[in-house]
Amino acid sequence: MPEPEPFEPLESYGEEGRAIASTGAGGASDLATAEAETLEKNLGGPEGAGPDKKARSLWSDAWHDLRRNPVFIISGLVILFLVIISIWPQLIASGDPLDCDLSKAQEGSQPGHPFGFNGQGCDVYTRTVYGARTSVTVGVLATVGVAILGGILGGLAGFFGGAWDGFLSRITDVFFAIPVVLGGLVLLSVVTSSTVWPVIGFMVLLGWPQLSRIARGSVITAKQNDYVQAARALGASNSRMLLRHITPNAIAPVIVVATIALGTYISLEATLSYLGVGLKPPTVSWGIDISSASQYIRNAPHMLLWPAGALAITVLAFIMLGDAVRDALDPKLR
Repeated sequence: MPEPEPFEPLESYGEEGRAIASTGAGGASDLATAEAETLEKNLGGPEGAGPDKKARSLWSDAWHDLRRNPVFIISGLVILFLVIISIWPQLIASGDPLDCDLSKAQEGSQPGHPFGFNGQGCDVYTRTVYGARTSVTVGVLATVGVAILGGILGGLAGFFGGAWDGFLSRITDVFFAIPVVLGGLVLLSVVTSSTVWPVIGFMVLLGWPQLSRIARGSVITAKQNDYVQAARALGASNSRMLLRHITPNAIAPVIVVATIALGTYISLEATLSYLGVGLKPPTVSWGIDISSASQYIRNAPHMLLWPAGALAITVLAFIMLGDAVRDALDPKLR
């Protein structure tokens, strides 16, 4: 028969052995717990990406992706520049956009006037810079109004459903049947005010159905999640579920569509002003300048080139920003 192996005391295994020897069977449990903790720490890796690291939210993940997206960076810088010159146009344009000299009408570039003069002898460069204020103001205020009105109505319809949902759906169908430009020609043709408010009101009136549909669908999807059902089972009120659980998880599509729509509203303002029913002189607007320059396009193309180029760059920047935000917030791309 083979001789049995000599018994080695637990103390020979070091501190672990002495711990087991002193605590009995319970010591083995303590040792296993210690080994599990050590394993968890090792799994954290050199970057600390272990269980102790807090999980990132959708918004932190989106910001992490946006900071590395060149499209977002370029469009963001362009928009930041537009916002700055909209608030302080005198930083890069020292002249008065309404100061005109008919003796210089349609003249080209000159020292101190790099964009030349328009048909009334006004500095095209100064009017292009000051026109950014009007376009950005109209676009931002219209987008905010559309997002608030459409988001609230669509969110309530998606959450409560029933007769309110059916009624809102039929109302949005009616508004979708109205052509935007034709509606502007009819509604704004009777307005004599030269301020931006009638144009903003018109955009909000015809723009909220789109955001309403987006918000409705997003809320319907969000309210079916388990955490909302759990909150309902625990007795949470409708207002608490809407504000604390549904809105933060349903607002992303609304933000994406609103960002892209902002550039569309700037373009729509220029279109309505070009047709003569939007903003009116003496308001400085890219649409007004494009309209007045269209009849001189052969003799003085610079009058049309600069305001039209500024409008195109602005609209493109907001659309690119919306596309970048959409890619960052879309869970299907993760």
